[in-house]
Amino acid sequence: MTTEIVLKVFDDFAEDYAHQYEKIKVPCCVVLDNASTHRSGTFKAQLECGVSLHFLAPYSPELNLIEILWRKLKYEWLSIDVYQSYAHLKKQVLDILIDVGEKFHIIFARLLI
Repeated sequence: MTTEIVLKVFDDFAEDYAHQYEKIKVPCCVVLDNASTHRSGTFKAQLECGVSLHFLAPYSPELNLIEILWRKLKYEWLSIDVYQSYAHLKKQVLDILIDVGEKFHIIFARLLI
């Protein structure tokens, strides 16, 4: 994952949201973790899209169950072509989340006997 890919996905999202904002007039805040791609100078310099950003405080992701789910989703379950567009990314993430527990499983610990 590179800053350029993150910017492309974010730009697609912001463009789509700008069209929706004209109708709904509800401000948008995107919550981001502290990934290097989100904190890079390139990313910050190109964020002129009208969407406000909120960065999460640093913490221990291994203690947060949603981070474990996101790590599995991001590094194991998403296909590489998912980053071709925001719409494609959104669809595949939603499809996977619907199938967690059926097609996709997380094993937190194994009992060894």
